[in-house]
Formats: sequence, C-alpha cells, structure tokens
Amino acid sequence: MRDYEKYIRYRTFPSPWCPGCGIGVTLKAIATAFAELDLDPDDIVAVSGIGCSGRMPTFFNTNTLHTTHGRALTFATGIKLARPDKNVIVISGDGDSSAIGGNHLIHAARRNIGIKMILINNGIYGMTGGQVSPLTPQKFVTETTPFGNIEPKFNIADLLMGAGATFVARETVNRMKPLKDVIKKSFLHKGFSVVEVISNCHVNLGRRNKMKDPISMTKWIAGRTVTKTQYDKMTPEEQDHKYPVGLIHENTSRLEYSELYYKHIVPAAQEAAKKGPGGAAFAAQKNTITYRGSK
Repeated sequence: MRDYEKYIRYRTFPSPWCPGCGIGVTLKAIATAFAELDLDPDDIVAVSGIGCSGRMPTFFNTNTLHTTHGRALTFATGIKLARPDKNVIVISGDGDSSAIGGNHLIHAARRNIGIKMILINNGIYGMTGGQVSPLTPQKFVTETTPFGNIEPKFNIADLLMGAGATFVARETVNRMKPLKDVIKKSFLHKGFSVVEVISNCHVNLGRRNKMKDPISMTKWIAGRTVTKTQYDKMTPEEQDHKYPVGLIHENTSRLEYSELYYKHIVPAAQEAAKKGPGGAAFAAQKNTITYRGSK
C-alpha cells in the first residue's frame, strides 16, 4: 500500500466526478500531504459544503462532515474551537466558497482561525448544471451567460489578503508535486490558510468554450500559469488573464484565533462564573484583547 492510501476510504468509490476532472488530482495531493506529514487520520477533520468539490471528504478515511451550501467554514469554526488540537480541513468549490459562502470566507480570514482551506476553482457551478460563478473568467459562456460572462471575476488571493488571511497560495492541477508541496506547507501554517487550486471542468465549462476534453482545458490553464515574479511585472490588463502560482502571502506574526479564545475568553468566562450575576460584564472589562500580534 502506498503511504497516502491509508487516508483513502476506498469503499465509497467510484467517485461522482467526470473522467479527467481535476478534483481527483487534488484528492491525491491532499492525501499525499497527509502521508508526508504522518498525520493520524483520527486527528483530521475534513469538512465540505455542497458541489462537486464538496463530495471529496466522502473519500477520506478520516473524520468527515458534509454540510450545507456555503456553510463549511462555519461548521469548521465550531469544530476548531471545540477541538483546537485537530487538523481541520475545508474543501470547497469556487461557487460554494466565494458566492453563498463568501461572507464566511472573509470573516474566517479576518479571525485568522487555524482552518486549512483547499479552494478548488474550476470557474463554474459544476454539479448544478454549469451556472456562472464569481470566479468564471470574463467572456466565458455558461448555462446562465449564453452570450458570455460580462462580470469581472474575483481575484480571490487579493480578496483574502485584504480580509487578513495569513497564508494564501495558488497552484494548478497540472502541477501535481508543487500542488502537494504547497498544500503540505499550508497544513503547517498556524493560522487561516487557503490554497486556491485552478482546476478543469471540461464538461460544464470547457465544452461551451471550445475545450470539451480535459487535455485541451488543462493546456488552457497551463498557458495562463506564471510565476509570481513574472506576474508582478505585468500590467493590470495582462494580470487579469494570468494565474500566478506558488506561495503568494504568508504572515506568521498574528496569533491564531482559537489560541486567543482559550487564552482570553475561557479564563474570563470561568472568572465570571465565580462572581455570579453581573460577573461576565466585570470580567470582560478586565480582559483587554489585542487580536493582531497579541502575546
């Protein structure tokens, strides 16, 4: 048995994904990162919402939770606060995370809670039939934009950094080893981390845009992949059509949210309970919390 296979729940196969879908590549990259870090499967909680990417935890031989659309980060926040010792992983698609779940995404970044998020960006709502998503490239034809998408897509990395995320990276399903390596690095980061994975949906996006097979669509992805150094030298117009890959941003100076919670809030609540009625307000006044870089 290969090392990563102990993290795979083979009894749940076959998968629901279309042949050639990049979600399977991402599944193996995550499982391989688990193996190289030698994580105990009992110490991993894989959480997801709804969508093609949301089906992934079904195939992990770990603790798993399949939640409602856009709400994976809220469930994961509760798990991380209840059990900060666990490795809490969220797997989410671009529609699930940046549309209905967008507000939860920015607040998880703002809090810097120690959740590891794998955001699979295939530029489309795949499972529900091919509707436009906030990450669909402009001019692309979808089920709901038959004349081409006129809206600019989110730059999810910029959005996350603006919201305060302390680890932001991007890779593609074309680059298996760099993808695995950056996922592994994100698991070692203490605060909120997001790895955006540029993937292919040749069935619901590619076929409407002259890329009806996985090879043609992954070639399209490769043609738009650049290093961050190359990206930084481009004009804004050129940047709009490129995907800089690798580690984009890391900040290790902020404390992780559950650490702050157990350092400040739990002792304050315990103190308040001893004081009886009105104790909570008194305890809150005594405990001043500095969220950024608090020691």
